[in-house]
This record gives sequence, structure tokens and C-alpha cells, in this order.
Amino acid sequence: MATLQDITVSAFINILIAFAFLLAFALLRIQPINDRVYFSKWYITGSRTSPRRSGNFVGKFVNLNLRTYLTFLNWMPQAMRISEAEIIDHAGLDSAAFLRIYVLGLKIFVPITVIALLVLLPVNLSNGMLSFLKRDLVTSDIDKLSISNVRPKSLRFFVHIGLEYLFTIWTCFMLYKEYDYIASMRLKFLASQSRRAEQFTVVVQNVPRPPGKSISDAVDQFFRTNHPDHYLCHQAVYNANKFAKLSKKRDRLQNWLDYYQLKFERNPNKRPTTKKGFWGLWGERVDSIEHYKQQIKDLEKTMALERQTIIKDPKSVLPVAFVSFDSRWGAAVCAQTQQSRNPTKWLTCWAPEPRDVYWKNLSIPFISLTIRRLVISLLVFALVFFYMIPIAFVQSLANLDGLVRVAPFLRPVIETEFVKSFLQGYLPGLALKIFLLVLPAILMFMSKMEGYISLSMLERRTAAKYYFFMLVNVFLGSIVTGTAFEQLHAFLHQAPTQIPRTIGVSIPMKATFFITYIMVDGWAGIASEILRLKPLIIFHLKNMFLVKTQRDRELAMNPPRVDFPETIPSLQLYFLLGLVYAVVTPILLPFIVVFFAFAYLVYRHQVINVYNQRYESGAAFWPHVHSRIIASLLISQLLLFGLLSTKKAANSTPFLIALPILTLSFHKYCKHRFEPAFWKFPLEEAMAKDIADHTAEPDLNLRAYLADAYLHPIFRSFEVDEEEELVEVRVNKHQTHVPGPTSTSGNVCYYDPEHPQHYTYQREAEP
Repeated sequence: MATLQDITVSAFINILIAFAFLLAFALLRIQPINDRVYFSKWYITGSRTSPRRSGNFVGKFVNLNLRTYLTFLNWMPQAMRISEAEIIDHAGLDSAAFLRIYVLGLKIFVPITVIALLVLLPVNLSNGMLSFLKRDLVTSDIDKLSISNVRPKSLRFFVHIGLEYLFTIWTCFMLYKEYDYIASMRLKFLASQSRRAEQFTVVVQNVPRPPGKSISDAVDQFFRTNHPDHYLCHQAVYNANKFAKLSKKRDRLQNWLDYYQLKFERNPNKRPTTKKGFWGLWGERVDSIEHYKQQIKDLEKTMALERQTIIKDPKSVLPVAFVSFDSRWGAAVCAQTQQSRNPTKWLTCWAPEPRDVYWKNLSIPFISLTIRRLVISLLVFALVFFYMIPIAFVQSLANLDGLVRVAPFLRPVIETEFVKSFLQGYLPGLALKIFLLVLPAILMFMSKMEGYISLSMLERRTAAKYYFFMLVNVFLGSIVTGTAFEQLHAFLHQAPTQIPRTIGVSIPMKATFFITYIMVDGWAGIASEILRLKPLIIFHLKNMFLVKTQRDRELAMNPPRVDFPETIPSLQLYFLLGLVYAVVTPILLPFIVVFFAFAYLVYRHQVINVYNQRYESGAAFWPHVHSRIIASLLISQLLLFGLLSTKKAANSTPFLIALPILTLSFHKYCKHRFEPAFWKFPLEEAMAKDIADHTAEPDLNLRAYLADAYLHPIFRSFEVDEEEELVEVRVNKHQTHVPGPTSTSGNVCYYDPEHPQHYTYQREAEP
């Protein structure tokens, strides 16, 4: 068990690491060679150009302005200077709502920390129960600050119960205000948005295939019949996964061709050559430019045949369609009503925005989704129990004293004080963090197998699985296995009637393990987030070995997005720890507060300068955040109820019964009051927006605007002339025909010369 000395050693190590990361970041971010890594968001928006384009040769790599080294910490006030409205305009509502979670944590835990430390620490410290149990249990000085130090049947438990009520009321009050604020932000954000395709479009699944008709004809007939006044058009969906692989291969070949053409332009006296074998390592040597031109030409013939096969083969048409309406009101009515007497047919919901669509899962048959989700649920349960093994290993590191009592031969290994402090105070949190590194990728793969059709839904489902894992393994698993290892000697030698008392005393003591975890993950881990050491190294390695064109350089920059599936569940774990231990072991709370304050500053900087969201869901994840904080409240109340039961506090424990009931009633009220704003679009708002649009643009051709909004991305680019320019195609059946591929809706693809932004040029890479 970690002692005060162990916690001090861990704090020293983590603060030192965090300071080193922050210092390294402050120096690396002002170097021109790293500019694309630490300001990638501004490059994407076009608001920043590379400082390496100006200055002498050395100045392209190293910042020679000594004055900037004196103000290298100015990133902190700069991160706080931008207002929330500016963050929404710059990064979107999802990013702004994500930062509000940290603000909510500070609003909840700062007052709770002050009250808990001033009231509960004296109450716990002065009772002295643990001094009588040292011979039976493994304890430390920190445990004297917990509820474990209060004697059974003590009237002091009324103080803990009173503060549990106070903390619950305060948490619910802040949750209500924040839910109201986020819901208002969402409605305001949706109302202020300019015209967007998803506002007029619903996705229809499980379309029945009628005999003698195509899916496209069935969709058209159904919506012309049932929505005659507002139905506009639809986009059929094809299984184009094979074509997508060919498209990616063509992009790689085109990139190599661009590279060799640029190389030839720089040195016209020498034609570049390459070997035809694997990766150019062996085989016949040929002219590189002609070789890749021929490969691209051959591949495009294959792609053209595959495209025609996809479009003409009825089996390629999926029982899914994107249906567009001539008004937001019409789309809202369709998305939020049942379309058929058979509730499993013609399923409609709001279409995700085009960037949010996960096209691969559209090809999964609807009938297999239930089976897939059942299998994945079983696999998640199996994974949770499998991870109990490494969790138990971590707890064995955190509880060396308990093991030594049972196995004295281990004593020489941990005789050195610093080694013992390192093993108990720092290593357990680090080991747990390492074991959790690969978990989000595994859970995301499982979510994709479940068949959800939008990236935002995939991330929310992954976050739900990760939260369940954190709750069962990291929280409950650490408590159960940690208690078993700590009090192994007591369990083996005590009478069975004494085991509940041992558990009741031991659970609050696990706060020391979670303190070490918070310092590793929430202090040093957050500092490593802003340093971005891994992306920095990968960027420079790609620049040295892989970057051939400007597009390569932009891909090497690889701007990340807020990792919602991992970050939000981790945040909810901190809410859980804070609410559970606020009354039980309040000494943990200052570590929580430091985490929320530090993480808010770091993520604010990252959202402004680095992160680039792939989609915008309008803070659709907030109801899940609210629900899991409510779950944390319920868990804290039930655990306190159980702890007081082991303390024989029969006079005070019944007063806790009403608390979960009140909490659930509050949650039910918030669910009915605010949650509809996140899943439905009020008809009043939709009509008001439609009227405003018709007033501003009475002659708008909405059909042309929506015709290709949900065209599969792989059909959007193809070669049109000898200069290898990539043209983004548009579907518009009201324009004059220009030869091109056929769209997935059966319309013909056209190039609109009035929109030159549909050209994509390959520019020469900067030095």
C-alpha cells in the first residue's frame, strides 16, 4: 500500500516529468521546422503559412529570434484569450462542448474540495480507529484521513451523510445548469448554421426490394406517395468497397508520378528511373514517369469497368438510401415519424453530415446487425474479464506489504526505501496506463463490426464500451483485487464474520492507488499530450523518407481530432473517483482539481491550434456525459451505503435510502426536459429556418444543391485530361452533358465550370 512517502515520490516524479514536457513543448513549438506539428489547425484553415519560406538556411530550421525565447510560455495566456464563441466558429460546437466538461469538473469539485477538506478531515482524523487495527490490517498514515478511521456505530457518520446530500444537490444543480446551457448552445448553433445537406436529408434503411423493381424505383415511389409535398430526390447507395481499394491504390500511384515529375522538373537533364520489382528493389529498370503513367492508365481502365459493374449490377444496390426534401420541415417530419405499419421496414433517421458517414458499414445487411451486436456484446464482456489479469498484476505492485506478509521471501526485493516508494507510488499507475493504451483501438474495431453508419455514432458507442471497461476494471476491479492483495493476510487468518469489516475498512484505502493513477495519467499524461512527441517524430521521419509532394507533406502533418472514444470515458472516471471519494477519502480531491484545471488549459490550446474535427455532431455526446455523471453519483451513494453497513451504523444508514431515488428522479426530469433537443429537430425551428431561407433566396435551386451531397467519395475524383489534374465531379441532371462516370443515383456526373474550387492541384513541396 502506498504511504505518504510513496505518494510524495510519485508526485515528485510526475511533476518533474510534466515540467520537462512543458518546457520541451515551449521550446519546440517556436522552431520553424516544427510549425506544422504544433499549429496544424491553422494550416488547414489557410490562416498560416510556413515560416520556412523566408529567412536564411539556418532560419528555416531554428528560431534565431532570441526575444521569443524570453516569452516561450505565452501559449498559456494565448490559449485563454480566445472566447467560447470564437472557439465555436474556429473549431465547432463539438470542441467547445468538450472543453465545457472540464469547466463542469471545476465547478463541481472546487467547492466540494474546500468543504470536504475543512469539515471531513478533522472528523476522520480525530477518531483513531485504525490505531487499534494495525496488527490485523495493512494501513498507512494517509488512511487516517479517510472514513476507515471512524469507529463503528459512531454518530460522526451523520456528518458524512449530510455532506453526501450537500454534494449531490450541488452536483445536480451544476449538471442542470450545464445541460440547459449546452442544449441552448446546440439549438443556437443549428439555427445559425448556413444551409447544410443533412438539414434536408434523412437516411432510410431496410428498404424492401419489390419484385420487378429496383431499390431506387421503390424509394422514389414510396416517398412520392407518402411525402408528395416535400419529397425532392434521393441518392441510392452502392456497395463500392472494392472500388474504394482501387481508388486508394490510384492515389498512391499518382503521388509517385507527381514525385518523379517534380524531380524531373528540378533536373531536366536526367530522366528519373526505377525498377519494376517490389518497392523498386529489383527487376527491369524503366523510365519512372512513363512507368507510373502506364500503371495509372491501366488501373483507371479497371476502375472504369468496376464502376460500371457497380452501377449496372442490381446486387450492388443496397437497401439504403439518402432521401432529400425541399424543406427542413419536411425532413424533420420524415426523420421523426414511423413510415410503415411494419416498424422494421422503411426505418428513417436524420442523415449524418456527409463527412460523418462511415460508408463501409452501409453495405452490411440490416438483418445481420442484431446478430453482430449480440456477438460484440459477448466479446466485450469477455474482454473485460480478460483484462482482470493485468489489473490484478497492477494491484500486486501497489500492495507489496500485503504480499510480503504472506510471502516473506519477497522482502529483500523491496528493502530499499526508494525502490519500494517507486514500486508502490509510481509504477502501478504507469503500468495501468500502459495496459490501457491498446484498448480504445480494440473497442473501436468492435464498434465498427456492429454496423453503425456514422463516425460520431461509432465514437459514442466506443466511448460507452470504454466507460464500462473503466468502471468494471479500473475502478471496481482495482478496489476488489487491491483489497484482496492488501488484506490477504487478514482474509486468510480472520473469521468469516470479520471479512465485511475488513472490506469496509479497506475500500477507502484504495484512494492511494487512484491518487498515483491520477498523477500519472492526469498530470504527466496531459503534459505529454501537449508535447505531441510521437506525432512530432513521425512527421520528421516522414519528411525525411516518405514526403515526395505537397500533398504528402499535408498528410504527414496528420492533424489529429479530439479522441472522444478515449478522452471522454477517462474524464468520466475522474468524475466517478471524485464523487465516490469526496465523502470517503477527501484527500484525493485536490489531485482531481489540479487535473481538471491543467487539462482544461492544455486541451484549450490543442483545440485552438492542433485538433481538426472530421465531423460536427452539434454536441450530440452531451446526454451521455450527463448520464454517466449521474451514474457516478448513484455509485457513490450505494458504496457509501455499503460502507456504513459494514460500520454497523444502523441509526444513520437509513437516511441514505432517499438519495438514489431523488437522483434518479432528477435524471428522469433532465432526460425529458433537455434530451429531445439532441435527437430531434423542433418543427417550429425548422419552419422558421425555411421561411428565412425562402425570403433570402426565393429562386434557390435546392435540387442542384442536394443532388450529389451524399455521393460516395470514391466517385468524386477522376482524371479528365493529359495534365493529370484531379477534378471533383458533381451530379446535376439539369446541366449539359459532359462525358464522365455515372453517379450512384443513376444520374450522370458533370463538371461545373462555374465552380473552379472543384479542381485539386498538386503543388511542389516546399524545401
